[in-house]
Amino acid sequence: MECFAGPLAAQDPFCMNPADPPAPPTLPFLPFALPEIGEDDIAEVVDTLRSGWITTGPKAKRFEADFKAWLGDAGDNTDGLHCIAVNSATAGLHLALEALGIGPGDEVITTTHTFTATAEVVRYLGADVRLVDIDPATLNIDPAAIEAAITPRTKAIMPVHYAGLAADMPQVLAIAQRHGLKVVEDAAHALPTTSAGRRVGTLDSDATVFSFYANKTITTGEGGMLVTRNAALAKRAQVMRLHGMSRDAFDRFTATVPSWYYEIVAPGFKYNLTDIAAALGLGQLKKAHRFGQRRAQIAALYNQALQGLPVILPPDSLPGDLHSWHLYVLRLLPQAAMGRNALIEHLFAQRIGCSVHYTPLHLHPYWRDRYGLSPTQFPQSQQAFDAMLSLPIYTSMTDDDVLRVCEAIKTALR
Repeated sequence: MECFAGPLAAQDPFCMNPADPPAPPTLPFLPFALPEIGEDDIAEVVDTLRSGWITTGPKAKRFEADFKAWLGDAGDNTDGLHCIAVNSATAGLHLALEALGIGPGDEVITTTHTFTATAEVVRYLGADVRLVDIDPATLNIDPAAIEAAITPRTKAIMPVHYAGLAADMPQVLAIAQRHGLKVVEDAAHALPTTSAGRRVGTLDSDATVFSFYANKTITTGEGGMLVTRNAALAKRAQVMRLHGMSRDAFDRFTATVPSWYYEIVAPGFKYNLTDIAAALGLGQLKKAHRFGQRRAQIAALYNQALQGLPVILPPDSLPGDLHSWHLYVLRLLPQAAMGRNALIEHLFAQRIGCSVHYTPLHLHPYWRDRYGLSPTQFPQSQQAFDAMLSLPIYTSMTDDDVLRVCEAIKTALR
């Protein structure tokens, strides 16, 4: 296997920089992320495999119903809420924007400090992206920058709940209402996040999209959930997620009378979630609260152990709200004994995985060149990116694992 040396080693969890002193050979590698899959999850998947129905069917429908119930189990209003299981959060974002009629000539505002999926779905539809800067305190999209970026072509805002901390949704929704804009929340990081006391997914946006990728709070391997109260949006998304068919396979193949007929009403996509994936989600969803609590415990332990170092600790949620702690993002201060890249290499030499979230979109060739972007247009995101790294955080980490990471950082920075 080919390994990178230097800063690129941080992109390969199985490689270390040979220039660094090796960690003790008996020290286990601590990955950056690791899903927690229990025997109950495995049993649910095996049950699906034995059932004979492995593509979109009864388990996917149950997962949608259970997810709606989960959104409301803290007392949040879920009346009229539609939950639509899809094969990725990217698919969910694409379906939401398509159903809202976003197309050529339109603009959608989002943050530069996100994964490319947030923005690329806008381009799928022939519309343009307006990237804006972040609030340096929260690392979330800056509401003032949203307002300044609105043009006659603007049709929607896509806030990202970065790292699991809710964006300032009261301000975002107020801006959207003043200007007649749609709001689609990228909630890939935001389970179980709350905003102003309400669970993300039950707010007053037009749609919210969650991710169940392997490193998220709960996982289906690959998968996502589109949530909306807009019945027309839900109906369109349900049709478009499976080739634009007027009826899905489960309805046609389980009917008690001949029911083979369907019509193609639009040129749709292949975005449905399989029952195998949904089966994993059913078991994971039952543990979502425990998973969220453990992530919060790990974040609190990091916060305590890293106090006093030349770093900026990640922001917490406002009092009364929940942070999902999908990511634990540390920022180095200028007086730190080494820079971000060197610290990443040091941690990998100590057999500790870490990453960077994210290289801002304005630095990627496609977005940079298409829109003529430069770092000076996004000073807060650029400054954060230059100093940040994401530490391991996953539910099966022990307290000793967390302290091992902290000791390695202390050794490097002191």
